[in-house]
Formats: sequence, C-alpha cells, structure tokens
Amino acid sequence: MNSPRGPVAAGRRALGPDLARGVMLLCIALANSHYFVRGDAHLAGFPLDGGSVDRAVAWVIATFVDGRAFPMFGLLFGYGVALLVGRNTDAGRPATRGLLWRRAAVLVVVGVVDGFLFYAGDILAMYGVLLLLGSFAVFWRDRWLLAVAALFFLVTSLPDAGVYGTEGPDPVLLPPDPVTMLTDRAAAVALVSLVGPIGFAAPFLVGLWAGRRRMLERGGRHRGLLVTTAVVGPVIAVLGAQPLALAVAGAVPVPPVQDQAVLGALHGASGVAGGFGYAALIALLALRIERRPAPGPVVTALASAGQRSMTGYLAQSPVWAVVFTPFLLDLSGTLSVTSTALLATGVWLATVVLADSMRRAGRRGPFETLVRRVTYGPEPGAEPKAGQGAELGGV
Repeated sequence: MNSPRGPVAAGRRALGPDLARGVMLLCIALANSHYFVRGDAHLAGFPLDGGSVDRAVAWVIATFVDGRAFPMFGLLFGYGVALLVGRNTDAGRPATRGLLWRRAAVLVVVGVVDGFLFYAGDILAMYGVLLLLGSFAVFWRDRWLLAVAALFFLVTSLPDAGVYGTEGPDPVLLPPDPVTMLTDRAAAVALVSLVGPIGFAAPFLVGLWAGRRRMLERGGRHRGLLVTTAVVGPVIAVLGAQPLALAVAGAVPVPPVQDQAVLGALHGASGVAGGFGYAALIALLALRIERRPAPGPVVTALASAGQRSMTGYLAQSPVWAVVFTPFLLDLSGTLSVTSTALLATGVWLATVVLADSMRRAGRRGPFETLVRRVTYGPEPGAEPKAGQGAELGGV
C-alpha cells in the first residue's frame, strides 16, 4: 500500500468549493450574531421590540440564513472528507481512517477550547465527533449513504418547537464573570459536541456522496442536477421560512404554541434544501467564472477565505466574546439586530481581506497549518509549498 497523500496544491484546487466556503462564512456570522442581542421579547433568537429596519433585517436573516447556512456547512464538510478519502484510496482503509481520526481530534480540541473561552455555540468539536463517527461511513456504498442520510433527515424533521424559542440570549453566551463562564459552559459544549452531529449527519452524508462525484467541481457532468437543486432548493427554503420570518418581522402574530412544533420542523427541513441549493448555485457560478481568463480580485479573495475557512470561522468567536460578554464591552443590550448584522458583515469582510493578504504572502491560515501538521505529520505532505489548501477548507 502507498503512504497517505498530503494536501492539494492551491493551483490544482477547483473554485466552486472554496468560493462556497468563503460565502458560507458570512452566513455563519449572520446566523450567530443576533442570538446575543437582548430585548423585551424574543422569538427564535430575534428581539421583537426593534424598529422597522430591524424587522426587515430579521426577516432577511430568518428567510435566507437561519437554518440554511449550517446545512451548507455540513454538505461542504462531507464533500471535503470525500475528496481526502478519494485521494488516499491506495493507502488502504486503516491509514485513511487514521488521517480522519487525527483531523477529528484537532477539531474536537480546538472546538472545545473555543467553546469554553469565546463562543459556547462553537461547532468545530461537533464536526470532530461527526468526523470520528463518519470515518466508517466514508467507505459505505452510495445507496447506504443516501438511505442513512434520508433517515437522519426524517428524524431531524420531526415536529420541534425549539426554533421558536421565546427566551432571550442563553446565559452561557453572556457569563457574568470568568469563573462562571468556565463552569457553566461545560454542559453546553458537551451538548453541542455530542448531540449536534445528529442534526448535521444528513448534509454530511450527502456531501460524501456528492464529493465522490466531484459535483461541485465537474458540474458539466451533473449540470441538470445542479441546476435543479440551485432553483428548487432556495425556493423551498424561502417558502418554508415564512411562518418564522414573517413573525419575527412583525407582519403576522407569533404562532400559537400548538403550531410552533410543526412550523419549527418546516423551517428546519426547508433549510436543508436551501443549504444544498446555495452550494449548487455557487458551484454553477464558479464554473462560469472558471471559463474566464482570470477570476477577478473579489472572487479570488472569497476563494482565499474559503481555503482558510477554519481560521476565518475561529476569528469570529473572539469578536462576539469581546463585544457581548458582560465583563468586557457588554453591548448585548445596546446593539440591535441591524447593528449586529453590520458587525457580522464587517467581521467577515475583515477575515476575507486577511485571507487574501495571506494568499498574496504565500501563507496558509494558522489553524489550517495546525490541522495539516497533526493530520499528516512531518511526512508526507506536512511541508507543502506555501499556498497549498486543504480539502476540508480547514473545517
């Protein structure tokens, strides 16, 4: 058997997955930031006492982002894992599984540290657990991947009123002092890490299936499916989001308790379709861009952020901690949905600029470097030329 192969050189990477990851980081920032905002009344993490602009922004986020970004995240994660496995088939299953386990270990450790110190909702540890368990699923036949994905989708689409929670920010997000922060977050970090994989299993498994076919890179072979997904997925997501989106916008009354479970399930299930649709849409856009002589500075910068998505994702957490934590700036009662959306967008733009500066300097992101060194070791592939990327985008 051959030795495991290292990361793919930047010049050989397809644009679609990297571009999708770069855009995804904005969606994640928008999806997370409003959960810190205090108000007199809340619905699904949105304060309901804002003005007309806040309500409009809340409608946009609830329609296009909440419950839609993370399925795309899961799909891309599984897609990257499939690429890694595909490149290491000659190394044998034990060696390939060892690569995945080492990568999973890094995600768990980094995610737990981030969860305790900065953002209690960090999902890296959850993805580490998912990868640890998914290291067996990567060798399943296609029909098993899709069948188990469908089963998880059905389970997670059962009626659930959780998305319509009427409480304000979770206390673990806004600890009053450092001691309370460290003690109270243990349960939250464990819950996200160990239970979270259930909700992300379906996108992850579909991502494995799509990655085997390189669907986001070789769209010409799968154009019909990509176009259908790019059109139908977002339409389903927009329509399925309206019971929640219109309520947080104040256009309709808050749904009665007896209806919230069903509507919550509709919002979550339609979000999975939306996440898949976003990924397909960006892949089709990338195929068009790749036909040009050069992608342009904006696309290049977004792809650079996608290649360093773990660093970009983790860069968001300290900002939320500094801005919202009560014993730091404590702005959770000052900022609105609109101002937090602007903050999230600004943080994302800063990470894109930072990633592009790393690209120009021929440097990887620090966390991408950490993942590679732990995953591949000194040999082989741990010392690739500057600028190389990773199949998982670091995440």
